[in-house]
Amino acid sequence: MEPSETSYLVGLIGTGVGPSLTPAMHMAEGRAFGLEYSYRPIDLAAAGISPERIGEVLSWARALGFDAVNVTHPCKQLVMAYLDHVDPVAATLGAVNTVLFTDDGDVGYNTDTTGFAHGFTEGLPDADLADVVLVGAGGAGTAVADALLRLGAAHLTVVDLDVDRAGALAHDLATRHPLPSVDAAAFDKLPALLPESSGVVHATPTGMAEHPGIAFDAGLLRPDLWVADIVYRPLDTALLQAARAVGAPTLDGGHMAVYQAVDAFALITGLNPDADRMTRHFRQLVANAS
Repeated sequence: MEPSETSYLVGLIGTGVGPSLTPAMHMAEGRAFGLEYSYRPIDLAAAGISPERIGEVLSWARALGFDAVNVTHPCKQLVMAYLDHVDPVAATLGAVNTVLFTDDGDVGYNTDTTGFAHGFTEGLPDADLADVVLVGAGGAGTAVADALLRLGAAHLTVVDLDVDRAGALAHDLATRHPLPSVDAAAFDKLPALLPESSGVVHATPTGMAEHPGIAFDAGLLRPDLWVADIVYRPLDTALLQAARAVGAPTLDGGHMAVYQAVDAFALITGLNPDADRMTRHFRQLVANAS
C-alpha cells in the first residue's frame, strides 16, 4: 500500500507528554517506510495553555501544517466538541485520542480501545472471556471495557475505589452492549469476585514506577485466571510477576501501548505498519529508559 503523502507532521497534545514513547515509535516506523515523519510533543502545561483551549490548539496545529495529532490526558473528552466528524467507536466511548486533519474537516478516532483489543488478541489468543473483572473505571478502563465487550466477554464486572464511577461506566456499557451482562462492584468485593472469574484486567496507576505495588491481594491469583495489566512502565509489574509465580497466563501493558500507535500510524498514513517491528522498537525504548 502506498502512503497518501511522503512527509508527515504529527503532534501529541496533552500535559506531561515529554517522556512519551509514542513519538519515537511513530518516527522509527516512518523511517522504515522511507517517509519524512516528524512527531512533536505539544505539552500544554509547559506552554501555559489550559486544556479547555484544545479547540484553539487544534486550529493552530492545522494552520501550522500538521497532518494529525494524538490527544492524551486531559483532553480526550474535551476535544470532541471541536471535531467535524467522530468515528462511531470513539463516539460511543465519548473519547478521542487521534485526530486527522482532512479535506472534509477534523476527524476523531480512538485507538486506545482498538489497540487494547488487537494487543489482547495477539497476547492472549485463547483467553476465556466468560467472566472478566476490570479493575479501574477511569479513561483507560473505559477503553479496555469497551474492547473486552467487543471481543466477546459474556460477563464483565467493573470494580473501582469510586463505586459510583464504576456504576456509571457499567450502566453506560450495558446501554451500548445490551447482550453481555455488565455489573459494577466495590473494591472490597474482589475477594468474592476473582475466585469465580476467568480473567482480570488491571487498569489503575498502581504498579507504575511512581505508584509501586499491586492494587489487590496477590493471594487471589490462581493458575487458571489470566491477568492483563495496562501499565507499561515498568513492563514487568509486580502484579504480572505475582501472576506468573502461580502459573497464570499474563499480558503486559506493552501490547496496548504498541497497538494504539500501530492503529494511529495506519490511520494517519494509510499504510499497514509492521506491528512486530514496532513492538521490538518499543521494548527497546522501555529497556533503555529503565
